[in-house]
Amino acid sequence: MFTAFFNWLRSLFWSTTMDVALIGLQNAGKTSLVNVLAKGEFTKEMIPTVGFNLRKVQKGNVTLKLWDIGGQPRFRSMWERYCLGVSSIIWVVDSADPSTFPIASNELFSLLDKPGLKGIPLLVLANKSDLEDHASINEVIKALGLQEIVNREVSCYAVSAKNQRNLDITLSWLMKRSK
Repeated sequence: MFTAFFNWLRSLFWSTTMDVALIGLQNAGKTSLVNVLAKGEFTKEMIPTVGFNLRKVQKGNVTLKLWDIGGQPRFRSMWERYCLGVSSIIWVVDSADPSTFPIASNELFSLLDKPGLKGIPLLVLANKSDLEDHASINEVIKALGLQEIVNREVSCYAVSAKNQRNLDITLSWLMKRSK
C-alpha cells in the first residue's frame, strides 16, 4: 500500500509530458509505428491518416503525446504547425522504397528550414527494415543528406513496426529528451 501511494505521489510531482511529431511521406508507416508504441500490436491493413491523429502513450513517468501527421502532399503545408513547440520531431521514411528518398529529403529540409523549428531534436526512423530489399542506415543517411544537418541533434535508426525491431531504442532516445 505504501508503494502504491509513493508511486502516485511521485507521478504527481515528477511526471513529464512530451509532445512528439511523427512526420514523413505517405505509406512510410507512421500510424503503424504509433499503434505498436501505444498498443504493442501491428496491423497489416492500415487506412492512410487524413489530417492528424493524436495518441497518448504512457512510459514510466513520461506521457508521450504522439502527433501522427498525414504525409500526402495536401497535408504537408500543415507539418510546421504540428511541429511548433514539440520536444522532438520523428521523421519516418520507408527504407524499402528508395524511389521516395529524394522527395523525403526535400520535404525534410524544407520543414527543418522553418525558423520556429530551430534546434528541435530530430530522430529519423528508417521503417520497414524487415523487408528484404530495404536500404541500410548508411544509405538512408546519405540519401536524405542527414550529415548536412548541423543546427540540431540528429539520430537515425533502422526500425520495423511489423516485428518491433529497435522500438526500444526509439523510446529510450525519446525518454532521454524528456528532461
